[in-house]
Amino acid sequence: MISVRGGNIWYRIEGVDKTKAPLIALHGGPGTPHDYLEPLVALSDERPVVFYDQLGCGRSDRPDNESLWTVERFVEELHQLKVRLEIAEFHIFGQSWGSMLAMQYYFTYPTGIRSLILSGPALSAQRFSQDARKLLTKLPYEVQEAVQKAEASSDYASADYQEAIEAFYKSFVCRLEPWPDCLNMTIEGMSSSVYEHMWGPSEFTCTGTLKDFDCTNRLSEIKVPVLYTCGRYDEATPETTEFYHTRTPISEIRVIEDASHEHHLEKPDEYLSVVRDFLRRVEQH
Repeated sequence: MISVRGGNIWYRIEGVDKTKAPLIALHGGPGTPHDYLEPLVALSDERPVVFYDQLGCGRSDRPDNESLWTVERFVEELHQLKVRLEIAEFHIFGQSWGSMLAMQYYFTYPTGIRSLILSGPALSAQRFSQDARKLLTKLPYEVQEAVQKAEASSDYASADYQEAIEAFYKSFVCRLEPWPDCLNMTIEGMSSSVYEHMWGPSEFTCTGTLKDFDCTNRLSEIKVPVLYTCGRYDEATPETTEFYHTRTPISEIRVIEDASHEHHLEKPDEYLSVVRDFLRRVEQH
C-alpha cells in the first residue's frame, strides 16, 4: 500500500527483470479494479508489470468523499505511485477510462514515458457515448425501450434497465460465456459510486463529471509511440479508434477480430503478441 491524497492505494509488481522499462497498467471504470487485466501478467517475463487499484475500488481504500473523484487527483495518484516505486522510464497501459487517465498523465508529466498502449480507448466521452448509443440500436427493441423508459423516469435501478445493461455488456463489452473469473472479480470489487459519479448509470448513459472529457484536439502533441487496440465489436468502435490513430503522429492500430471491449480477455494470445511486439520495437529505438 502507498499513501495518496484521500487514503491508501494497493499495488503489486509482477516480474523482477529491471533491465527493461516497466509497464504500468491503468484499469478502466472509473471504479473497476485491476483484476480483469490478469493476461498482462504474461508480459512480466520481459519486464516488470505494475498493477494497482485506483482509490475508491478493489483493494484500495474507499473514502466517502466525492471531491476526490477527479481526473486531476487520479493523475497525481499515478504520479505518487511512480515516484514511490522510483521508476524513471516506463510504458503506460490504459484500458477504457484508463486511456483517459494515461493521456492526461502524459500531458501533465511526459518525462520518462516511453510509449502508450491504449486498449478500447475512450479519449472523447461524447464520441464514446454516441457510439454506445448506435450500438444499442442493434439490440432487440425491448432492450432499447427499457433504456428509454429508465432515462425518461431517471429510474436506473429498474430490473428492465439492469437487464438492458447486461445485454449490452454481452454484445459489446465481453462476449465470452461465461465471463472469466478475473472479470467477475473486477465486478465484485467495483465501486458503483465512483463509476456513477464520474461516468453515469451505464456505458450508454453518460451523465457524470467525465461527460465533457475530450483530449482529441491534443493528440498531435504526443511525441512517443502509441498503440491503439480495439475489438471488432468493441463499444470503443474501430471507426472511432481509427479517428484517434489518424490524429496521433507516431501511432499504430490493431483491430482484434471476433472480440469486443475486453479483447485482451477474449483473444489473449493474439493481444499479448501484438503488445509484446510493439514494446520490443519501441525499445529498439
